[in-house]
Amino acid sequence: MSFKPTEYILENVADGRRFEDDGWSLSAPDSGTPSLIRAVYSEKSFKPDDSLDGLYRYAGWMPVKRTLKGSCAPVTYKSEGLAKELGLKQLYITFNGWNPEIGAEFHTCSFKETEAYSVCGRLPEDEKRVLVVASAGNTARAFASVCSRNNIPLLLSIPFDNIDALWFDGPLNDCVKIVAAPSGSDYFDAIALADKVCTDEMFLSEGGAKNIARRDGMGTTVLSAVEKTGRIPDYYFQAVGSGTGAIAAWENNLRLIDDGRFCKHKMKLMTSQNAPFTIMYDSWKLRQRTLVDFPAERARKDAAAIRAKVLSNRKPPYSLSGGLYDALVDTHGQMYCVSNEELVFWQQKFEQTEGVDIYSAAAVAVASLSQAVRNREVMSDELIMLNITGGGEKRAKRELGSALHYAAPDLIISPDTDTPDVVSQVKNLFL
Repeated sequence: MSFKPTEYILENVADGRRFEDDGWSLSAPDSGTPSLIRAVYSEKSFKPDDSLDGLYRYAGWMPVKRTLKGSCAPVTYKSEGLAKELGLKQLYITFNGWNPEIGAEFHTCSFKETEAYSVCGRLPEDEKRVLVVASAGNTARAFASVCSRNNIPLLLSIPFDNIDALWFDGPLNDCVKIVAAPSGSDYFDAIALADKVCTDEMFLSEGGAKNIARRDGMGTTVLSAVEKTGRIPDYYFQAVGSGTGAIAAWENNLRLIDDGRFCKHKMKLMTSQNAPFTIMYDSWKLRQRTLVDFPAERARKDAAAIRAKVLSNRKPPYSLSGGLYDALVDTHGQMYCVSNEELVFWQQKFEQTEGVDIYSAAAVAVASLSQAVRNREVMSDELIMLNITGGGEKRAKRELGSALHYAAPDLIISPDTDTPDVVSQVKNLFL
């Protein structure tokens, strides 16, 4: 049976104006206010489809035209070990990584696969342009894996210092190419390179947080939790670099409220950053929509100092309509600041209590939960969703053995290079 594309229209968050998707809309036409757009689905009820594989069982609330091979849906289970450690009675862990015993089989061990399978599923099968994705690490690995498996042309732009994040279960398909900003660069430099490449009509910008498919793919974590528990959680814990995952959680919360069968409340978004890179934490503590001043030199220094490198976006979708600031205000949410020392402690504690290793970013979320418990900001009998955004890498790499493959950049180029030269050199990679 062939897949029927999901039906939806788009809504501009700033003014509520609705319009048709041109196929790859990233913003509303003639919008005078910086704003995200949202998908408004024809299907108003949450209906997982067991006839579809992996992530696509949630396709009713994903803007996809087709399904791709190799995906896995997030897996939610009730914690025993960590819950006991923290004194919580209803702690549910949504795990995105490699832990086959519970059904979690994310090949790249990261929830960024949920983005990649949704975004690439939004692409029409006859798309000729090369998809361009900028990333600090995990997103790059996810998109490279998905595009390699499904023969989708892709250009990745990453900081060279994060190249170790590009490990795979074998060599990449030749349809995937990698450019890197030189050593000492950060995620924003990778974005600058990608933006220059996308001035040429041969390339298609993935769009980051502005892409509804990215957010609605990530929002499946909440759908997994609600499917398991039967209700909207009271609290949602996640570490944030851009905040896109938390925004996505909020958006699916609103859809579930409209459904009406899973309670009518908004779960509080409990987000966290890794000190000293705390641009959103600092801004939220001042309760201001505009981001605090964060000079490039300081950003690069702080990004180098944190263990959770993927949490180092200095231009996150925080201020615009529908961004993280609005999400935190609407849900009476909170932001936490987690040190490297706390991160390491709770990374180890999670592995001891739950039996699987987790990424540094996920450990930031665990540490923030411990802070909330200590400060009595959550009660022991409240339903808590902890989004573990990546884990199981140690086991995955051990099981891969000699099949483990590290990718290398096809091109290293400064983001200060003139745009025509950047485009010319990158285009040559695909000839």
